[in-house]
Amino acid sequence: MALTLYAHPFSSYCQKVLIALYENDTPFTYRMLAPGDAQAGAELEALWPLKRFPVLLDRERPVMEASIIIEHLAIHHPGPVRLLPEDPASALEVRMMDRFFDNYVSTPQQTIVFDALRPEGERDPHGVARAKRLLETAYRWLDGRMDGREWAAGDAFGLADCAAAPALFYADWSHRIDAAFTHVHAFRRRLLARPSFARAVDEARPYRASFPLGAPDRD
Repeated sequence: MALTLYAHPFSSYCQKVLIALYENDTPFTYRMLAPGDAQAGAELEALWPLKRFPVLLDRERPVMEASIIIEHLAIHHPGPVRLLPEDPASALEVRMMDRFFDNYVSTPQQTIVFDALRPEGERDPHGVARAKRLLETAYRWLDGRMDGREWAAGDAFGLADCAAAPALFYADWSHRIDAAFTHVHAFRRRLLARPSFARAVDEARPYRASFPLGAPDRD
């Protein structure tokens, strides 16, 4: 096996893939992308000119996008933890929940963060307000969805939970999850207790000072 992951430990989408790798103890080379490492950046650009990460290099084949990388691992490098069910109907629900966390939790959360990185005169308060409203709606829907569930798509940890962990982790930092959403908070705690995600969180701790909204003194 010759897997190389181009990633940064503080990135939510990189953490999503790292969780999948750690769940199955899949061996890989970690090619960390850092501002001062021009060589790693050049390698990434050669593989994927859009320069978005993570990117997985499987021998000579680059694989882009976190969800696709996890599905690639499930097909070509499976392990004891099946991250996508074999049953097509069950797999469809897992994929739907994966899309939910990426599109309706991570995307508005990142809108808030990216706005904070802009110069004062270029900020978009209306866009931030929309993002916060979307997060509130997502939290409310998820709270009902998680009533009686252990993991995002039922009883088994999988792809959707790989997406949920960093999404909810950073979303609560960016726009607090209301205490009334008890099922969401309980789910977030279960994710933080999962060894694969706990490892990803610990690896990212040295970079917390760079969080533009100020990383809270918790988690």
